[in-house]
Amino acid sequence: MLRFLRAFLANERGAISVDWIVLAAGMVTFALGATSLVVAGTSASSEHLATTIAERPVGD
Repeated sequence: MLRFLRAFLANERGAISVDWIVLAAGMVTFALGATSLVVAGTSASSEHLATTIAERPVGD
């Protein structure tokens, strides 16, 4: 069992998988942050547009 544990700890074949997982997690975090900013800007613009449309007279 000790020999297996030493061989497992010495093997670096799975190390690249950890790198890709960390990179993917960073990309997801960045995408969520960017989406949050876009949604906030879109919400403000749509509220302004709704107010502008509501203030216009209809059918003169």
